[in-house]
Amino acid sequence: VLFMDVLFILLDPTALLVLGIQQIHVGQEMIGKISAAGQLMQCSASLDVLFLLDGSYSIGKGSFERSKHFASKLCDAFDIHPDRVRVGMIQFSSTPHLEFPLDSYPTKQEVKERIKRTVFRGGSTETGRALKYILHKGFPGGRNSSVPEVLIIISDGKSQDSTAVPAMQVKERHITVFAVGIKFPRWEELHVLASEPSEQYLLFAGDAEDAANGLYSTLSDPVCTATAPGCKVESHPCERRTLETVKELAGNYVCWKGSKQPNAVQASLCPFIRWKRVLIKHPSRCFRTVCPDPCDSQPCQNGGTCVPEGLDRYHCLCLLGYGGDIHCAAKLSLECSVDLLFLVDSSAGVTLEGFLRFKAFLKRFLQAMVGQDSPMSVGVAQYDDDVQIAIELGQHKDTFSLMKSIDTLNFSGGRTLTGRALQYVAQHGFRSTPVFADVQDDLPRVVVLLTDSKSQDSVAEAAKYAKDQNLFLIGIGSSFMRAELATVTGNPQQTIVYSDPQDLFYRMPELQRKICSVGSPEGCQSQSLDLAFAVDASSGVGLENFQLLRHFVRSSCLHFIINRDVTQIALVIYNSKAHTVFALDTHTSNSAVLQAIDQVPFLGDSASAGSALLHVYSDVMTVQKGARPGVNKVVVLLTNGGGMQDAAAPAQQLRQNGILVFVVVIGDTERDTLLRVAGSPNYLVHISSYEDLQYYQGLIIERICEEARSPVNLCKPNPCMNQGVCILGPGSYRCECHGWEGPHCETRVLRGDSPRYPALPPPSHVQWSPRGLQHFSRALQHSKR
Repeated sequence: VLFMDVLFILLDPTALLVLGIQQIHVGQEMIGKISAAGQLMQCSASLDVLFLLDGSYSIGKGSFERSKHFASKLCDAFDIHPDRVRVGMIQFSSTPHLEFPLDSYPTKQEVKERIKRTVFRGGSTETGRALKYILHKGFPGGRNSSVPEVLIIISDGKSQDSTAVPAMQVKERHITVFAVGIKFPRWEELHVLASEPSEQYLLFAGDAEDAANGLYSTLSDPVCTATAPGCKVESHPCERRTLETVKELAGNYVCWKGSKQPNAVQASLCPFIRWKRVLIKHPSRCFRTVCPDPCDSQPCQNGGTCVPEGLDRYHCLCLLGYGGDIHCAAKLSLECSVDLLFLVDSSAGVTLEGFLRFKAFLKRFLQAMVGQDSPMSVGVAQYDDDVQIAIELGQHKDTFSLMKSIDTLNFSGGRTLTGRALQYVAQHGFRSTPVFADVQDDLPRVVVLLTDSKSQDSVAEAAKYAKDQNLFLIGIGSSFMRAELATVTGNPQQTIVYSDPQDLFYRMPELQRKICSVGSPEGCQSQSLDLAFAVDASSGVGLENFQLLRHFVRSSCLHFIINRDVTQIALVIYNSKAHTVFALDTHTSNSAVLQAIDQVPFLGDSASAGSALLHVYSDVMTVQKGARPGVNKVVVLLTNGGGMQDAAAPAQQLRQNGILVFVVVIGDTERDTLLRVAGSPNYLVHISSYEDLQYYQGLIIERICEEARSPVNLCKPNPCMNQGVCILGPGSYRCECHGWEGPHCETRVLRGDSPRYPALPPPSHVQWSPRGLQHFSRALQHSKR
């Protein structure tokens, strides 16, 4: 069994000639993992832990409270018990004062409560005297050096007495010395106080959690070996910043000196010295305990998102159509209410083998997805020259009889007349039963087309007729059927293309997802998003191609839930000038947006993408025009590549304010120019023709939705109006206003409103968190109206 005494000393700054500052730069995600790892560590060795807190006037009450918090946080790493870890505390200033000895409190909760009640005393900073007290008295309530002794110095200043000799004597007694810097530590003094090697025992922290972890890491070997399973201590690069105050010659001035002659003085030039602070950076190594992320093994399947819960647990956010178990396996039932009709190609083009494959797929899908309590009605039709509705919609109420009917389907081998089949099922496939002939069930009507042979008649008009009857079409076929299936469905996202026969059976979850997406667009679901389309309407695009761009924007909007709380959409068209068709807060429903898009005119003339992006920055993505603070913002620029020369600067300005710029270019243009506008290849889609634009819609929507799920900087773009300054807080922000007032500096301060400070009204200090942001945005829009 290992034994150890531990002592913590906290110091403060005085009027220093040289100030040492170090900040450990670690990402917030890693800081969270470090903190959680520290909480898992429980040192159960026999330790005597003595905190020595600086309570002098130079540290102040604020830093003293931070020191108490730090000491309390370290207690989480110790298994506090009279036979294992004991904890005591001394506060010092002009003289040391014993707050409580090591044998006073036997449990962790009691120790932390006592630390919390410690009162700031004040006085001068006599660190050397405090060390001499430890040398003379030992650890009060400790075990008389029968356990190893560790001294941990937490310092943010320079002592007013000498520390070198007592610090050396402490270490000569085999006491391990830690020195932890808080706020503005002086490097030289901490180096004298700490044990060697200083990399492990000299800890500087702008963040107490990272410094505490350095302590955990060093104690874990060889004293405490209770790191959680799978966790490890590792070093990582960090940066020490030392702010030194130096003097420099600023110039000369005329001064008067004595003269050898009586009653005379002599004019001369004297140097003028001023003090200057110089920031010096030192690369260093820091230590931390890191535990494996439970999501590192990627446990969520089928596109599910893993969300860690602490260090050893997680849960999966599953895509629509998945969630059969905790890892997002395919669900084994269809939980959506639809009328579903399968239209199976039985022509000679698919061959007998292909027809039997479709039958096997149909049986396996329905066996897996449709149970006794399934809310859907299923029917099956097959076609070649003629169309036969082999299983009427809702004819079978149980899976067994449904499977028997599917088994009776026979291959016919005629011509492939897909257009005729689509028109027939649109007219006859969803007829109500005679009893309820005049009653509509209002369920979505879905036709799933299974074909592997090019149609010998036109499918475009028949597909349009079917969609006019409010049928939702899904097409399934091999890769060479891709174009025809897209024509049938009108949207490549509603087609399923398989690469080989076995691949068809792997697409069952995808088919399930597409069936259940009827009436609930896949898009970004409930993710909040402010989205603006900037569409090139210049002569370079042309009227016909502009109509294709307009159709692309229209079909893209179908993938979003448009209202004040989820997705807001704005549309800008441009030639040499930009025009707002509708702002973010103009329309609050999908139908209103679609109707407005249908009325968008073609402009002609030359193009300036830079003017369009600048217009989006200044007149669209602003709080005054409906943009919501705390919501991700995306601009999709649709262009043929003309007029891009002036677009790089405003695109960069948008990105700097937290607004993603996604560039979609159709046709040939210089890639370097496009990359400067997009900022990254990840946000650039280059398409060869306008006809191919529809095939990239899924990719573009997916990228937009990835941005909608990313973390948000509440101050980008600046939600504060009228030159207000946005100041971030933990999960919130506030606006500092000058000459204005209100949560977002939206109201001018009249002269009589602020009699005490007429020239500079006090800043607004209202805190805003994401939960309240959208409510304010709506209230602001209402006040504008």
